[in-house]
Amino acid sequence: MVRVQQDDFDMAAEIARLKGRRTDIGAIVAFTGVARGSADGEPLEAITLEHYPGMTEVELERIEGEARRRWRLIDALVVHRHGRLRPGDNIVLVVTASAHRQAAFEAAEFLMDYLKTRAPFWKEEMLADGRRRWVDAADADDAATQRWTDDLE
Repeated sequence: MVRVQQDDFDMAAEIARLKGRRTDIGAIVAFTGVARGSADGEPLEAITLEHYPGMTEVELERIEGEARRRWRLIDALVVHRHGRLRPGDNIVLVVTASAHRQAAFEAAEFLMDYLKTRAPFWKEEMLADGRRRWVDAADADDAATQRWTDDLE
């Protein structure tokens, strides 16, 4: 399942909803990305995440489906926020559930690597001094994603 929304999310509630009363789940891995208060040593006032409604959801559903094909997942959830976010606000939630931990960990890592580098979101930082700057994917994020991309495209 994929959701793109402005509103915050409750990680515990999302996991509880995904798990439900299922007894076939042996592992749940959850990752929450949070807005930092600084970037490159400079204090941030906020970040703004922009996206193209409709296109973004289709692309995230595609990559979530790819994770399901690669690993034996029982369920998966991606919640990504957009709009203006302040330091400490939740940005993204990835939850994977499987019978065994390795699949859940690897699928969650795959999804996050993709979200950091290829998902159709654009991030602008508003620095405390009033300057604004667009953010590109970091080289380390691109390198992390490379291990998954050979047969993805």
